[in-house]
Amino acid sequence: MHSRWLYCSLALVWWVVSPAHGQNVKAQTPSRNGGDFSDNVQPGNKVPTGVILVKGAWASASDSVTPLPEGGNVTNSVFTNQYFGMSYALPANWAEKYKGPPPSDSGRYVLTQITPAATFKGPARGTILITAQDLFFTPLPASNAVELAGYSKDHLQADYKVEMPPTPTRIADRSFTFFAYWSPAAQLHWYVLTTDIRCHAVEIVLTSRDTKLLESLTLDLNKMKLPAEASATGGTGGDGVPVCIKNYARDENLLTRVDPIFTEHRFNPVPVRIIIDTEGKIKHIHFLSAFPDQEKIVTDALKQWRFKPYRQGGQAVEVETGLRFGSGGYRMPLAAATAPTD
Repeated sequence: MHSRWLYCSLALVWWVVSPAHGQNVKAQTPSRNGGDFSDNVQPGNKVPTGVILVKGAWASASDSVTPLPEGGNVTNSVFTNQYFGMSYALPANWAEKYKGPPPSDSGRYVLTQITPAATFKGPARGTILITAQDLFFTPLPASNAVELAGYSKDHLQADYKVEMPPTPTRIADRSFTFFAYWSPAAQLHWYVLTTDIRCHAVEIVLTSRDTKLLESLTLDLNKMKLPAEASATGGTGGDGVPVCIKNYARDENLLTRVDPIFTEHRFNPVPVRIIIDTEGKIKHIHFLSAFPDQEKIVTDALKQWRFKPYRQGGQAVEVETGLRFGSGGYRMPLAAATAPTD
């Protein structure tokens, strides 16, 4: 119940930090209660007693062991996300404000929002937002971090001014794209750093009225630990995690496919990430968004799929790919075979 309320709060935060998605920032004074730039960090709103929030389409997975993109957490002032292989020690006197909500059906994640704690003594406040965009399902014309940053710059509204266009940089000894802009009306600055990990554009958004604070936070990011594959134009897995390949579930790679047949017509897309083992069987299913009945029907069908083992350097390796079922989904070509091949 409470997570759905946080989901709404984080959705509001995301639109504040992402003007490329069609939002205007107006001049404002610091919030008196609970805002990102206020001095009072106590929450001002709670879910009313007795209110029931009905669960609809939601994220889920076929097992509780395989790491998920949304599975990160802050423990002892360190944010870790096993799926992305990243670890970030929070600056002194900063803390996680919200847990990340479930992903959107376009593969957008808010992994964590970090803000100054009550013990923070700096002259200005700010936020650190860590997000990820699944490049299998993004509706934007971007296939990597560089293209995503370029799209954001090109689609800023007139109220925003570019301070630095997308520029290659290195953070924590990994390749990133850095992009900075600001709102003269709100006197807010955004520093955006993006890299690719496992076919996701992982984005760190720093926001404040104080550019010196932003510069300090940017330097502090060099303490992060990131996987070797992290790159502004790469990040395709491997080296201990599955290789990620967009649209891998094509006819030429399939031996057997059983289509899910939905018993109730709904209008939501069902985006799914799957991991295929070295024998060509699906070992893990991650639903970004699905109703419980859709989840069961798709799972029952996918358990019967068989792929040709994917080889890299002569060795069979695991593959991670994405599929979309339901409304707006696609139908793949008929499989070459109708019987499982073990």
